[in-house]
Amino acid sequence: MTEERTAALNQFQEMIHYHFRDKNLLDTALTHRSFVNENPSLACHDNERLEFLGDAILELCISDMLMKKFPDYTEGQLSQLRASVVNRTAPGEPGKKFQDR
Repeated sequence: MTEERTAALNQFQEMIHYHFRDKNLLDTALTHRSFVNENPSLACHDNERLEFLGDAILELCISDMLMKKFPDYTEGQLSQLRASVVNRTAPGEPGKKFQDR
């Protein structure tokens, strides 16, 4: 990892008031597939597997909250509501600034 990238990751951690034990994992989380494809010599990994896991966790949390908030809704109603909630959220906004190396 370059010094510039390390500095950007440190700045990001300061901004969110959280420091990661594994900076390589943070780097992977903020690395888009297109960058990996355009820079094969860097031997870095993209965030798609982490995105897959994060999407599942977010969906589980939202599902739990909706079931508690709307106990009389059917599965279909809950599914429709969950889809609208998850599609409108943008939890990755703070990381967009640092996504491009």
